[in-house]
Amino acid sequence: MPHGTKMQRVLIHRCSTAGKSALKRSLAGCGTIESMPQPDLYDLVAYPGTVYPSTHPGNLAAIALLHELEAPPVESCRVLEIGCNEGQNLIPMACAIPTSEFLGIDLAAVPIARGQQRIRQLGLANIRLLQADLMDLSAEFGAFDYILIHGVYAWVPDPVRDRIFSLVSELLTPNGVAFVSYNALPGGHIRNLVGDILRQGNALSANPAEALQQGIELLRMLAASRPDGDPLGVFLKGELERLLKRDPNVVVHDELSSSHRPVSYTEFTAHAARHGLQPLDEATFPPPSDPLYHPQLSSVARTLSGGDPIAFEQALDTFRLRRYRETLLCRAGLPLSDTLSMRYLDRLSFACAAVPAGSAPGSRLFQHPRGGTIESRHPGTVALLECLIAAWPEAVPFVEAAEHVVSRGFAVDAKLIQQIFQLVVSQAIQLRSWRVPVSQYLEARPAASALARFDAASGADQTTTLLHTSFELSDPVIRSLVVHLDGTRDRGALLEALQAHHPEAPLASLAEGLEPSLQLLHRLGALQATEE
Repeated sequence: MPHGTKMQRVLIHRCSTAGKSALKRSLAGCGTIESMPQPDLYDLVAYPGTVYPSTHPGNLAAIALLHELEAPPVESCRVLEIGCNEGQNLIPMACAIPTSEFLGIDLAAVPIARGQQRIRQLGLANIRLLQADLMDLSAEFGAFDYILIHGVYAWVPDPVRDRIFSLVSELLTPNGVAFVSYNALPGGHIRNLVGDILRQGNALSANPAEALQQGIELLRMLAASRPDGDPLGVFLKGELERLLKRDPNVVVHDELSSSHRPVSYTEFTAHAARHGLQPLDEATFPPPSDPLYHPQLSSVARTLSGGDPIAFEQALDTFRLRRYRETLLCRAGLPLSDTLSMRYLDRLSFACAAVPAGSAPGSRLFQHPRGGTIESRHPGTVALLECLIAAWPEAVPFVEAAEHVVSRGFAVDAKLIQQIFQLVVSQAIQLRSWRVPVSQYLEARPAASALARFDAASGADQTTTLLHTSFELSDPVIRSLVVHLDGTRDRGALLEALQAHHPEAPLASLAEGLEPSLQLLHRLGALQATEE
């Protein structure tokens, strides 16, 4: 799982010798500290950053509303990201929500400098990135409605973990939501085992690339040395395949790190409680493979937990060897609904990226772009899905969707609400708590977002949509098209621009591909609404 910069050296202050000595003494029980201070690994080996849709304040606010917590409005919120790397996750938020404020901090200087340069080039005035040690942060930055801490908690020593929660407690607004991702137990034991093998294999090399290669070779040798059908050999081969599919720089920072310390959900929530925080929910609802979908395992978990919701979640983690969590926290004492509630459905909008996929006896089929088929025999649900699909990439307010269902002759009853929640949990339907500024339809003079045009012009490998997802810019024609989608060109002018930049391509081919390319960008959410 990708992570933001983890500040492994966050406790080594760039301060006076006396201050460093005092710091060493204060960390006497936290593990060995080597020579002071060395270049941050994130300055030497870039961590490939990206966007994390589950961290978006729009997602956090929507989940809060489902639990009857009125989180601050996305259109006028303040967001803090701790461990922001170059701001790859935060900058797109600032671009899409210009009326909100964003602050990112990271210990590594080089990524922050790159992010600051990008902010200047984009001309953004609502975001700052600062090189800072979270141990030094105070309330001087003010309160924040949403605090994002992705890929930090499981990679730092106990004093830093404690400071993370004390900061959240100090800086979170009364109804604010904090996102904290962490590698979880018991699945985290598996990652530690693989990491131990990789580090054993690279003990003789100080060069990160060489160290990684040596570690992988040892893992490959151990996997091959096991007899055919041996369970440990099958496991090692599977882990090797997984590693080889990932970016090497990510593996250097994650698997080669000796500071990886996953925690159980029970430990995590107990730590949060000591700082006056309570769990709200997970930032991403469980996938269909989750044990919650298997009544027998769910029943066993409830019996073992004795009605304790924390123990119930931990039992489920144990059953599926869960490795990773994205837990949302809010202030303790706030009244929350234990189950998904319909109380604030009128403040939410629904979206669905699926497309019709035919019919089966007594049912309708829809194909989701992520893979998988949605099948419904409930006519009200079919009417709802057809409404949402027609509006994509825009979302439909629940009230309007309900009116559409009623106009088709179907009731918005408990059965339909149950079906909606099932589709939300299975991620077939998206929830939105704010109006994303995507184009409602493919306009005569389409405009890509300023961020997409900037990334395309600067040669970036990918860019971010207004839906806070990423898409590749590897196709040179698509890249050129995005650059010229500034809202001033109609189809003819766009074709002329493409022909000028790609004289080697047949005009007929460019003309034939223009409309499908525009349709693709529209469905991705890369085209913005323009003022009429």
